[in-house]
Amino acid sequence: MMYAIICMDKPDHGPVRMENRPAHLEYLKGHADKAVFVGPMLTDDGEGMIGSLLVMNFEDRAGAEAFADGDPYNQAGLFQSVTIAPWKKVIPAD
Repeated sequence: MMYAIICMDKPDHGPVRMENRPAHLEYLKGHADKAVFVGPMLTDDGEGMIGSLLVMNFEDRAGAEAFADGDPYNQAGLFQSVTIAPWKKVIPAD
């Protein structure tokens, strides 16, 4: 099942994001087989990163939660909130 994982950064935590970005990207590469799409959410001017949006395939919610818990960004305390919800692609149809 696909899960949307929406992570919003704590205010003024840009340095935490940048310090942990290499470890975060390596973590994602280790789970690339589960990724549908993954990327940062940006400020309105497109210059800064304020969160992450990931749609990933997992067997169950427990797998999605374990993935989110293991993210180096999450472990570093970057996120103000993490929301995990089952997700279904509708458009475009495959």
